[in-house]
Amino acid sequence: MDTLSTMADEELVISYADGNNSAFDTLLHRHKQQLYNYIFYTVRDSDLAEDIFQDTFIKAITTIKQGRYTETGRFKSWIMRIAHNLMIDYFRQKKNENAVSNDEYEVDLFNNPALCDDTVEVEMVRTQVLSDVKKLIGFLPDSQREVVEMRYYRDLSFKEIADVTGVSINTALGRMRYAILNMRRMADDHRMILTMS
Repeated sequence: MDTLSTMADEELVISYADGNNSAFDTLLHRHKQQLYNYIFYTVRDSDLAEDIFQDTFIKAITTIKQGRYTETGRFKSWIMRIAHNLMIDYFRQKKNENAVSNDEYEVDLFNNPALCDDTVEVEMVRTQVLSDVKKLIGFLPDSQREVVEMRYYRDLSFKEIADVTGVSINTALGRMRYAILNMRRMADDHRMILTMS
């Protein structure tokens, strides 16, 4: 097991494909927390997050066992992309079943009361700003909102965002730039104070 923990992801994938189930256990242990957090902060439901998390690894296992894994050197991005696609499928299906408002799946980014020990007045102002930011994000085009949420809510790098969404880093950066410009314009239109850089 010690040997497995020092192996790179790609070596573990090969070892698992060759029949070493412990290799996949190591991969799971290595990436499960970040993957689960990524899913949970998107769907905001622990049961649903657990289901998608399990489906992601089942799909990964199936793909590797069938010899169809080709993402050399990028296991983490590959498995995040599987989760991303499963979540998109889920929300598409949900949207088709009934009209869903953005408010129901609003991601409460930027808001961590555990880090706060300011005065009541400061906290009230911060709460209003956070509420305004969440509203603005809801009005962004899907591609821009997705990048903002991945960057600020899930703390992904632009390279990871590009890998997960299947676009170039420049495209991901461009979407973020336009998202911030749009949010600032909307904030100006509604006389909000927006503190994003």
